[in-house]
Amino acid sequence: MIIAQTLFIISLIILFYNYIGYGLLLYVLVQLKKVFRKNGTVISFYEPDVTLIVAAYNEEAFIREKIRNTLELDYPAGKLHIIIVTDGSTDRTPQIIEQYPAITLLHQAGRNGKTAALNRAMEQVRTPIVVFCDANTLLNTTSIRNIAKHYADPLTGGVAGEKKVISGAGDNGAAGTEGIYWKYESVLKRLDAQLYSVVGAAGELFSIRTALFEPVAPEVILDDFVISLRINQQGYRIAYAPDAYAMEAPSYDIREEHKRKVRISAGGFQAIVMLRSLLNVFRYPVLSFQYISHRVLRWTLSPLSLPVLLLSNAWLLFHTGSIFYSMFMALQLAAYLAALTGFILAGRNIRTKIFYIPFYFLFMNIAVYQGFFRFLLNSQSAAWEKSKRKMQTT
Repeated sequence: MIIAQTLFIISLIILFYNYIGYGLLLYVLVQLKKVFRKNGTVISFYEPDVTLIVAAYNEEAFIREKIRNTLELDYPAGKLHIIIVTDGSTDRTPQIIEQYPAITLLHQAGRNGKTAALNRAMEQVRTPIVVFCDANTLLNTTSIRNIAKHYADPLTGGVAGEKKVISGAGDNGAAGTEGIYWKYESVLKRLDAQLYSVVGAAGELFSIRTALFEPVAPEVILDDFVISLRINQQGYRIAYAPDAYAMEAPSYDIREEHKRKVRISAGGFQAIVMLRSLLNVFRYPVLSFQYISHRVLRWTLSPLSLPVLLLSNAWLLFHTGSIFYSMFMALQLAAYLAALTGFILAGRNIRTKIFYIPFYFLFMNIAVYQGFFRFLLNSQSAAWEKSKRKMQTT
């Protein structure tokens, strides 16, 4: 009985803390920090030379739109250098880029993955700041300015931009739910940055000081995550620039989103092992607290807590008949039933948020289990598999 009660309480606390409690605690800590310490002001006119690196793989259908958007970025003439690396592309992406003399094209026939391509591109960078973004995203016009100004602070080693999922009026399923997820992540990133540092930048748009870059092994799956956290390990913080954002269409369907989540999960376990020194709260007290709370728990104990909570609840209900355990079991079963309904409706292209949100939550956690087994079996390729996305509108 005591064991079951302990498992029930611990799993409930982990789930609540990871998905709700950490955000609330962050908010409180940030407010306390504001009381005892004044935040420094960001210089709005700091404009160092910047190199923008875009990794593009078989983006023939979208690359002209990406180039147009890139060339329209508002930054002083001569201070923004553009490199697009298309290693392994078998369509006309390299030939299209060659038509634009303002862009440096790097291309080789062999495909070794995005990480290897970024390492190769970094060898060509001669500016103090480098910005990375994906080929299937569009940046707001002032994004480079809004990133660069953060480097006026010498303790800023990198800057995380914002990811915005473009949802149409009828996107009440995968698109809408994916957008809600990223809005919640944006709130956490803002609070993380206000407390100390963003924990792991997203590859859609992030930046680092060139001098702090360390080449990443080709087998690394989440290059953006590892690169940014290595900056943290060198004693620098990752700032957050919500006014610099990459706009991206949502996943084409739940299958495409599932591929992404499983890959990210496998990469997450790989990163936990690679960056295990970040688990040392005595060495990195604030950063470790943020890293474990925001990232590690989400990839480890939280998914494990879901079945533990259900099974311990069932055992306690069977042996006690308690009204509390009866009501809690009813809530859990209702949530799983809603998730199952969301799955069935999604298969029929009927997507309603009331059912799709619990389904999305459950399917993310299932993807973690699948990613874990891919990590154990070393079966997740570091080479990025291009995902289908809905048509973008600008």
